[in-house]
Amino acid sequence: MSAGAVRGVETLDLGRVLPSRAVGAPLHFDKYEGLGNDFILVEAADAAGLSVERVVRLCDRRFGVGADGVLLVLPAHEGPCAARMSVVNADGSVPEMCGNGLRCVATHLAAKRAHPAGPLRIETDAGERDCAVGDDGEVTVDMGIVRALGERAVDVDGKPIVLALGDAGNPHAVLFGTFARGDVERLGPRIATHAAFPRGTNVEFARVEGDGIDLVVWERGVGVTMACGTGACAAVAVAVAGGLLPAGRAVTVQLPGGRLEVRIAVDGRATMRGPARHVFSGIIE
Repeated sequence: MSAGAVRGVETLDLGRVLPSRAVGAPLHFDKYEGLGNDFILVEAADAAGLSVERVVRLCDRRFGVGADGVLLVLPAHEGPCAARMSVVNADGSVPEMCGNGLRCVATHLAAKRAHPAGPLRIETDAGERDCAVGDDGEVTVDMGIVRALGERAVDVDGKPIVLALGDAGNPHAVLFGTFARGDVERLGPRIATHAAFPRGTNVEFARVEGDGIDLVVWERGVGVTMACGTGACAAVAVAVAGGLLPAGRAVTVQLPGGRLEVRIAVDGRATMRGPARHVFSGIIE
């Protein structure tokens, strides 16, 4: 998840002030997680009941429910989609896409709306995505074309850093090497908000190990998260483009919260497979 400049005004009016009749109205929600990347999921007819301020309060881990973001499950605009997903980060910014969130929404729709295990199409701000929810709790998602955009050198604290850029429906900048937690916490926010990226960027710290990748992600609008689905896809895509990994083969991406399986086809189409889990349901005033 991520957003430097805010998008998706159609799905969430960031300047909205809640009408007095809605303030304090009970909010029914479900808590989901995908490899520890956790979300507050809210089904609604529209986004009118959720201002940015309310989202930030809900995501606060001490004074709210606590989450990396809110998933709004809205009616699809048209066509064969089961629903529309809109994502709001914990800081109130709106990302274009969220892979872990998409698996959570697919799991929710399959369970709550009696969809059988199998294909399920969901509308996102990055386009329509086909999902398949397995009986084992694993969700396979067609993430669309994930592009490697070449390298870019940026200056951070007076030192040049070479980044491999990727586009998974949202922006990514990948560093390959071995990084300590302190490196991630120091470089992540500096790169994510660097002037070279006017809309901001997600930042991946990747190490290729054999046929897999160890990955830690600094998510734009959130910080370090336990997992990032689009980040995993972007890291594999740029690794394939750079000849570090082969195309067409399933790659295990080890994140702090667990493993995702990512396959990048020769044409750049990405398939992601991983778990999503319902944690609890609740009502908050």
